[in-house]
Amino acid sequence: MKKLLQAACLFSLCILLWGCPYESPYALDLEPQQPIDENLLGKWASMVKRPSYEGQTLEAPVKVIFETKSETEYRVSITGYIHELNPFGVVEKDTIRGSAYLSLIDNRRFLNLIVHGRVYIAELQQTQNTISLLALAEQFTSKFIRSCSELRKTVSIHYRTRPVPVYDDWFLLKNMQKVN
Repeated sequence: MKKLLQAACLFSLCILLWGCPYESPYALDLEPQQPIDENLLGKWASMVKRPSYEGQTLEAPVKVIFETKSETEYRVSITGYIHELNPFGVVEKDTIRGSAYLSLIDNRRFLNLIVHGRVYIAELQQTQNTISLLALAEQFTSKFIRSCSELRKTVSIHYRTRPVPVYDDWFLLKNMQKVN
């Protein structure tokens, strides 16, 4: 009976971790290398489709605000209907606050988002009128990452070898438009 309970707990933990964005103590670069993109500065908003536990898709408003922190870093605030992130300890009141900087890997731009000492990696796709922030999923790699350079190499290999990158469905901010 005890082994059955342990197996059930382990299975539940695997399911829980499967739905998390990739979190690391390492960023893609040890220090910010790219200058800020002034086209990102400002407020971006969208209605974001989110999977729900009931098997339905919900839409919720989300706003991302980019402000200048330095020549290479942003101050980032994410607000909106994000109450499901409360268990992760990243939400203060109704906002996630952190800093971020850009990294370039194989002609793809990534945002290193630092919140409470944790680093989250999201691919940044930008058109003339929209941006999308596509967070990598925890299971994008099974490697134990030990450095920034190892993470950079792993992301590069992932994008070159996968037909579709492994994004976290709960943390996709697609087609956000600039608002006042």
